[in-house]
Amino acid sequence: MAPAQPGRGRHAAGPWTADRIRTAVRDRLADHDPQATAPAAFLGALFDAGLAWVHFPPGYGGLGAPRALQAVVDGELAAAGIPPAAPGLHTIALGMAAPVLLAFGDEAQKRRFLRPLFTRQEVWCQLFSEPGAGSDLAALATRAVRDEASGDWIVNGQKVWTSVAHEAHWGLLVARTDPALPKHQGLTYFLVDMTAPGVEVRPLRQATGEAEFNEVFLTDVRIPDSRRVGAVGDGWKVANGTLMNERVAIGAGALPREGGMVGALARTWRERPELRTPGLHADVLRSWVEAEALRLTAERLRQQLAAGQPGPEGSAAKIAFARLNQRLSGLALELLGEEGLSYDDWTFRRPDPDEDLSGRSFGFLYLRAKGNSIEGGTTEILRNVIAERVLGLPQESRTDKTTPWKDLPR
Repeated sequence: MAPAQPGRGRHAAGPWTADRIRTAVRDRLADHDPQATAPAAFLGALFDAGLAWVHFPPGYGGLGAPRALQAVVDGELAAAGIPPAAPGLHTIALGMAAPVLLAFGDEAQKRRFLRPLFTRQEVWCQLFSEPGAGSDLAALATRAVRDEASGDWIVNGQKVWTSVAHEAHWGLLVARTDPALPKHQGLTYFLVDMTAPGVEVRPLRQATGEAEFNEVFLTDVRIPDSRRVGAVGDGWKVANGTLMNERVAIGAGALPREGGMVGALARTWRERPELRTPGLHADVLRSWVEAEALRLTAERLRQQLAAGQPGPEGSAAKIAFARLNQRLSGLALELLGEEGLSYDDWTFRRPDPDEDLSGRSFGFLYLRAKGNSIEGGTTEILRNVIAERVLGLPQESRTDKTTPWKDLPR
């Protein structure tokens, strides 16, 4: 069923202002008590009222209002005692799938996926990286071949480092549809049903002992053409939009003051004065200031973004986030000394994606933070993005951009 069109009835007249949106939120709260309403139903009411993402168009969870007014919605919900939901399991859905569907999806795709995505009823994953195509994503080899009889696409290949694939209902997939073209031109973007025949998900155990990542094998997976996003051959354009959103989601996520790892470090510093040394005091203070500056910069970045089309600024935010997280986790181990080297549990398990990691041991956080400079684009690749697209430096000389993919050495 199509979502209700917001902006009618008691809130129909005039441009959207902070006062009008504040009233709209309070009306939702009056009609749907969040304490007595199922989470999906409450989130659905927000979506139908255009309060999911206020800058999205009416009918798709938005009001067509200025993006900055989303802060009014968040503030009203917080004042009503509704804490901001940690994306966790839904980071890819909220931070990547939603803006990409808005920017590149057709009307049927927006109506089908945006509402259950926002209400957290459907989990999403990202099927991009491959064993032979990590930082050089455009070198990917997963093939999608058109079945001329049905019009469907038949996909074969392997993806790797796929977060929450074992929980996901849908995947954002980039596959090669024309190997005779240069690698950036022969790609197409799809939405794949993770429960479809031929999709196999296997856990990848990481340094922490846990497996939040997966490898995914695709064997003769059939995808209807209606699940193609963008034109055939436009996959790199859509994938690049996804990656830009991913970097903002990782590096510019919404956090309260002392949210995340800096909060865990600050609490330990305050609660255990016996660990303090004069040398570490300056390091802790410097890191706290940097974390606060990054948090405020991230908030400003989120407000400035045009819907679905972030620029290279997200790459800088992601680099800063990774560097700070690794510094904080290392500083925590230095603060704890020998105690910091202990590790609580190496038992293999699937972690809770919605868990607040700042509550874990610093030994765990130190190991997990090492992945921050790899996931979502390596720091080295993102520095190239900043050099070329922000600073205007010349690109490195490369011949593989014009050579047909089938002729490239692999």
